[in-house]
Amino acid sequence: MAPSKQYDEGGQLQLMDAERIEEEEECFESIDKLISQGINSGDVKKLQDAGIYTCNGLMMHTKKSLTGIKGLSEAKVDKICEAAEKLLSQGFMTGSDLLIKRKSVVRITTGSQALDELLGGGIETLCITEAFGEFRSGKTQLAHTLCVSTQLPIHMHGGNGKVAYIDTEGTFRPERIVPIAERFGMDANAVLDNIIYARAYTYEHQYNLLLGLAAKMAEEPFRLLIVDSVIALFRVDFSGRGELAERQQKLAQMLSRLTKIAEEFNVAVYITNQVIADPGGGMFITDPKKPAGGHVLAHAATIRLMLRKGKGEQRVCKIFDAPNLPEGEAISFCIVHTCLLKLLVQLVTLVQYAAKILIDFFFVRTFSSKLLQLLFFPSEKKTCCFPSLKL
Repeated sequence: MAPSKQYDEGGQLQLMDAERIEEEEECFESIDKLISQGINSGDVKKLQDAGIYTCNGLMMHTKKSLTGIKGLSEAKVDKICEAAEKLLSQGFMTGSDLLIKRKSVVRITTGSQALDELLGGGIETLCITEAFGEFRSGKTQLAHTLCVSTQLPIHMHGGNGKVAYIDTEGTFRPERIVPIAERFGMDANAVLDNIIYARAYTYEHQYNLLLGLAAKMAEEPFRLLIVDSVIALFRVDFSGRGELAERQQKLAQMLSRLTKIAEEFNVAVYITNQVIADPGGGMFITDPKKPAGGHVLAHAATIRLMLRKGKGEQRVCKIFDAPNLPEGEAISFCIVHTCLLKLLVQLVTLVQYAAKILIDFFFVRTFSSKLLQLLFFPSEKKTCCFPSLKL
């Protein structure tokens, strides 16, 4: 079945063709289906108020956390979990079945062919991709590009879905989306309409935004969640070694929530991270840096990318850690301002047009001189220089 058009008449993104919709419906079971298993609708409403909108998400919570929901006793929680287990298959599966399940993974293009080749096709769904580096290393620029490329159709290496953006540093700029959308030949207004944005000011606010995001993802086809930056608010709200243990515990809870969102709704999670000085980097390493967040963040991220500045606008990306990609392979890509890119394209077009005019001019001039020579001096030349013109 051919995919539907990218935009309808109102400028809204047509996010799924019929086949993709059927596949997505199998990814998770709505929490409302518990009613058919004998669960009271009031108890289902309490689960939704707690941020649980799918049976898959329900099974990702412990019974201890579920009994903490107001109005749910231990007996009710046991009954709810039993009903959810009947709707889901949470046991073992064969490697072949897992391989088939992995076919639902979508790889979203980064907009750079070299970077896509390094990542095996792009940013993956069902996992967390972390990009860390110094300021101006290209982390946020990549996030802006992914906001647009995620909305491309599947056959164009996009995600065919919407984007959720949680900004903790105030660096998201919608005006940057416009030229990127024009580069991909997309309607900038429609692209912006399919991005939901929230500014987080504390780590608690950041976590609550993730809890409320489940409701939107259960209703609409999202394909990407961006958190820029994942560690910034934790470094501000927790200061000193005395609060380090509590900070890491809260960070682990938030990262666990991100992992559950990725697997529950088949979305790609792209997070940016800051770097800190590495005192143990060694005397032979110039200005050693390491990603912030410690081992907690290192274990939570599935794919870790290290970005650094190169010459001029060049940026270098290195696979720092990945389960299915070779470590240590580096690739370089360039960040070019869209206005400059447009100017270069126009300049090339102008040069091509000028070359065509010059070629036409010299062709006509040569043809005219030969024709006059044949007309006024026929004895000097018996044939024309052009094979198609015979005397």
